[in-house]
Amino acid sequence: MGGPKLINLSLFLFSTFLAIIPSLNGHIGDFDEVWRRRAQEAEEWALKAYEPDPVNVTLAFAKQTKESMKELKEVKKLATNDTRRELRGFHKNYAGPCLVTNPIDRCWRCQGNWADNRKRLADCALGFGKGTTGGKAGRFYVVTDSSDDSSNPKPGTLRHAVIQKEPLWIIFAKSMNIRLHQELIMQSDKTIDGRGVNVHIAYGAGITLQYVKNVIIHGLHIHDIVVGNGGMVISAVDHVGIRTQSDGDGISIFGSSNIWIDHVSMWRCSDGLIDAVEGSTAITISNGHFTDHNEVMLFGASDSSSIDQRMQITVAFNHFGKRLVQRMPRCRWGFIHVVNNDYTHWNMYAIGGSQHPTIISQGNRFIAPPEMFKKEITKRDYAPESVWKQWTWRSQGDLFMNGAFFVESGDPDWTKKHQNLFDGISSAPGEQVTWITRFAGALNCKQGHAC
Repeated sequence: MGGPKLINLSLFLFSTFLAIIPSLNGHIGDFDEVWRRRAQEAEEWALKAYEPDPVNVTLAFAKQTKESMKELKEVKKLATNDTRRELRGFHKNYAGPCLVTNPIDRCWRCQGNWADNRKRLADCALGFGKGTTGGKAGRFYVVTDSSDDSSNPKPGTLRHAVIQKEPLWIIFAKSMNIRLHQELIMQSDKTIDGRGVNVHIAYGAGITLQYVKNVIIHGLHIHDIVVGNGGMVISAVDHVGIRTQSDGDGISIFGSSNIWIDHVSMWRCSDGLIDAVEGSTAITISNGHFTDHNEVMLFGASDSSSIDQRMQITVAFNHFGKRLVQRMPRCRWGFIHVVNNDYTHWNMYAIGGSQHPTIISQGNRFIAPPEMFKKEITKRDYAPESVWKQWTWRSQGDLFMNGAFFVESGDPDWTKKHQNLFDGISSAPGEQVTWITRFAGALNCKQGHAC
């Protein structure tokens, strides 16, 4: 009598099991010896990168921040008649003097010889991703071919560059649109540098940083990313393995450390724009421009994944723009510093989380949607108020507009008790965020001129 029902139940449980396995192993179809070794090495790197007491991180970059804020005052003098943010693509059409508006850009952007000194960028990371140098120790690799072969890539293609085991600083010979047939699985110690050209990763799979360290992604347009079908995908010059279906993230960070994503423009990906999961740490996401997306950033994939307790991420100087809905970011576990970002649009909420993450919001500008029931910036899941009231979610120096409000929790004197910079970035007042983020997104750099 119960035979068919039992068979159907067994098939359901088996299919559920198959669906769970890829998420546990990050879409690795065969977790072979190579992947096991990479996972073990990544664990060691992450433990070294983790700051056990983030509130006592050195103030080494405070001087740079103060100097940048001085220059910011000069920027305002140059544009006293501009009291509003103009078109979000302002920097693409701007023809005046180089305007440095935040401490990361101050490190490199106004140097006319940037193209002859590209690796200076490697000295500029701030936040929890500070010290990320990417391919600074290696040679330049010039991408000349926009084609993609996910199992046997041709020399001169982006995939052929990122699977090399040596440190590499990857640049592009010309502007190009790259459609990845499967997720682009990177090796450690790489910089992808899109300055001087327009590089679009679009209409195919996204970028995967899985069990790697020390990666910089700079100056790319990443958009319209779709789910990868899976199959045989190369992950190193000496390893091709089976991958299951990918999620469709623009950039997926899985079990990796010392990652810096800077000056990217991202929109319309099938899943998240940027996701960081499975104990990923020492990450900075800065100067990005994000639009046209639902679930923007996910930090921590599961309430049960306690490995994300070591997750430490800085989200700084970004512009969260038009037609965004939620997760800017959505956090589980970990320590997240959200500093000097411009939130001009959300349709559900801006910052959310579960499983008691520490979220420190400093010097951001929040402009609420017109609907009365969408004014709250924060959203907490899977916990009653009696529980989430103990989570440390603090707002300091934020600017709230159009009725926006941030529901704080935890010790009300927490920021007073922790005066040190949590990750080396000192926030400016929220009133200055429009200027600080003015050049967010991929820049229109031209050789021989400051960006």
